[in-house]
Amino acid sequence: MEVAIPRAVEEECCGGKKTLEAFMIQKAVHESRIRVHSVKNRKLVLKLAPDFNMGSGESGAIALALQEKARLVGVDDKRGMDACKLTGVPFTTAIAILLRGQQKGLIGKDNALARLAFLARHGRYRSSIVGDAKRRLEE
Repeated sequence: MEVAIPRAVEEECCGGKKTLEAFMIQKAVHESRIRVHSVKNRKLVLKLAPDFNMGSGESGAIALALQEKARLVGVDDKRGMDACKLTGVPFTTAIAILLRGQQKGLIGKDNALARLAFLARHGRYRSSIVGDAKRRLEE
């Protein structure tokens, strides 16, 4: 399955940043594991952004998903999730991917807990969401 992001997400994630995550995304783009696409319907991006009070990255990702008939969008922003629900775009979150990976045996419990701690430190998750995920990973 192809992983794609709009140019706005690439710029938001990698534009001049010198973080580990930025380098990882840049490497995945360079190796063609993540493809960067242009959103053809700029009017939709410009409509989604104020309608849901989202940035250009989130609105571009949802517009790209609609354009490409994506099977799934990764989004952790509450407004982005609301936009996905209202536009009918299927979505998942980083924590859901982490839980599913551990459930499928793709990632060990200790590694999953370390990644959850990273998400808790660097993301903007409610403590109840992180606590529930931790409980589920430890089961």
